[in-house]
Amino acid sequence: MIVKIHKNPQGQTILAICDPELLGKKFTQDDFQLDLTGDFYKGEEKSEEELKELLKDAYIINAVGKKCIDFLLKNNLIEKEKIITIDNIPHAQCVIVRE
Repeated sequence: MIVKIHKNPQGQTILAICDPELLGKKFTQDDFQLDLTGDFYKGEEKSEEELKELLKDAYIINAVGKKCIDFLLKNNLIEKEKIITIDNIPHAQCVIVRE
């Protein structure tokens, strides 16, 4: 998976993850668009174990692609009903709330 780490003004970690084969592409369907051509998703290849470590500090996750979505489902970070599909590409966002 390709992972890009962002920080919001409060210093919280936002992860943008996408399947490698989708990086640099744009998908549209009706009024929706997934644009993976910009810098937001242009990160580094990470293994599932590396991504699990990054999740410990993550506040928000933006995920695009079957592999990334499957990873989030497997780790109970999203529910299947919350996944949207744009041009057959799955996309989900989640906010991680910690006490």
